[in-house]
Amino acid sequence: MTRFGRRRPSTESGSGLSLLWPRGIHPAWIIAAVAFLALVGAAGFRAAPGVLMVPIEEEFSWSRGVLAAAVGVNLLLFGLTAPFAAALMQRFGIRGVTTGALFIVAAGSALSTFATSPWHLMLTWGVLIGTGTGSMALVFAAVISQTWFVKRRGLIAGVLTAGSATGQLIFLPFIAQLAVTTGWRSASLLIALGAILVVPIVLIWMRNSPADLGTTPYGTPELPERADGAAGPAASALSNVVATPKRNPAVEALSALKFASRHRTFWALAAGFAICGATTNGLIGTHFIPSAHDHGMPETTAAGLLAVVGIFDIVGTIASGWLTDRYNPRILLAGYYAFRGLSLLALPFLLSATVHPSMVIFIVIYGLDWVATVPPTIALCRELFGDRGPLVFGWVFAAHQIGAGIASVAAGIVREETGHYTVAWIGAAGLCIIAAVVSVSIRRGTPTGDAVPAARVNADKFE
Repeated sequence: MTRFGRRRPSTESGSGLSLLWPRGIHPAWIIAAVAFLALVGAAGFRAAPGVLMVPIEEEFSWSRGVLAAAVGVNLLLFGLTAPFAAALMQRFGIRGVTTGALFIVAAGSALSTFATSPWHLMLTWGVLIGTGTGSMALVFAAVISQTWFVKRRGLIAGVLTAGSATGQLIFLPFIAQLAVTTGWRSASLLIALGAILVVPIVLIWMRNSPADLGTTPYGTPELPERADGAAGPAASALSNVVATPKRNPAVEALSALKFASRHRTFWALAAGFAICGATTNGLIGTHFIPSAHDHGMPETTAAGLLAVVGIFDIVGTIASGWLTDRYNPRILLAGYYAFRGLSLLALPFLLSATVHPSMVIFIVIYGLDWVATVPPTIALCRELFGDRGPLVFGWVFAAHQIGAGIASVAAGIVREETGHYTVAWIGAAGLCIIAAVVSVSIRRGTPTGDAVPAARVNADKFE
């Protein structure tokens, strides 16, 4: 069988993976499961700042604005690392980059326990964890879905995106409980442990491309050998899809930005996703628990509410992936942003010392909408920019985190100046309405009539 023919992995190509490989299951599904676990392992810190902010503030008497700045650095690097991580994955392989990222997250979280000055948090929370989680950002979902799948790409992007929500769901209640009972340092060590535990799974099971296992992406037809043993025409065409670029990763990432930035559709996607980041990670993810605490709600209760957001986020994101495979992603994005804006507008009137039915409704709606925007955004990047879709999505995601970083710092300043977050919630609601209008206006087809890259044409033949 050819390098690109579909077959069971051999011992040579699959190592430990081949010995445990279930018969009748395409390797892409196993890779997706491993990627999901890796995202869960890296997601622990995403939920941590909101829980740890109050205990650290009380211990060191650092201002809310200073702590929000450390989170802002994290969110900014989380986004800016993403496009370069995508290029590194294409150049050096998904497995190596993922393993390195998990180690960096673990190191940053563990070292933060020695912090005695704000700049220590800037280095650990900000630089180390921001870089590590950025290398495992949502662009990871784009790379996996594009490399390993031809069919069900939207669904896979949704499932992998939900991995971050699952990590939040798993870690958040434990982080909150540890922070209250044994201190915030124990919670940080739990996050480090969660990242380390996933590393062996990635090393054993993850593979960089279908070619590593002598197979094809899920959804492609059988690729028989020619009589002379050479790959047939379909295999030759498919090699364009799974081939690994050899250019410098930084050059590759910057080249994708230069290409995309010439097109108005890129800026529309980036603007919408910046607002998405501002209204999720930057605002709710960072400041919901401190804001609820300001209203008298215990931190563990507020953390439990965010964990419920994680539950419904899994449902909403997977459903969004399913919908993205079937409906216009522009309309989906507009609907998601509009509903998010309405829920944020109501939030200032819902916060109180106790949990009541209206707050539960908000948590459900917000959870379903949390990162439901990711599958349609990935789909639009693929539709509009072809093979460069994952790299372009990396830059769109960078905009997401720039928005998150700005919102994190701005909301901290609003809280310091006014004593509450009301202005931040209402301002975020207005931004969501703008994002809905921008999303529905994104043009169809490739930008300004540019030719679709060859690999995209080849992949489309198998859709």
